[in-house]
Amino acid sequence: QVQLVESGGGLVQTGGSLRLSCEASVSIENIYNIGWYRQAPGNLRELVAAIFRDGNTNYADSVKGRFTISRDNAKNTVYLQMSSLKPEDTAVYYCKLRPNGFSSVAYWGQGTQVTVSS
Repeated sequence: QVQLVESGGGLVQTGGSLRLSCEASVSIENIYNIGWYRQAPGNLRELVAAIFRDGNTNYADSVKGRFTISRDNAKNTVYLQMSSLKPEDTAVYYCKLRPNGFSSVAYWGQGTQVTVSS
């Protein structure tokens, strides 16, 4: 069973920065992709950023230029560096791992709360 543990959330002021970490219990070197999602109260869960096996990344328009996703295969960890944070970035942030692109099987972490005060 794949386990994902997120960390790094917290309370930050508008304009501040946070770095989230998602550590996997398995090697991520050949994983199809790992993504960061977020869900604010009353909202659907949405994709924030994803990184693929080949290193390609994609981002939600709302975070382009402010957030950066990266991976450290040696540590089985994916990071989300968040800068220029806004109150609307407030949400629970989850990471999701898809082992391969041919199956819908995916694993989720428990989430970490990010709160941006105005």
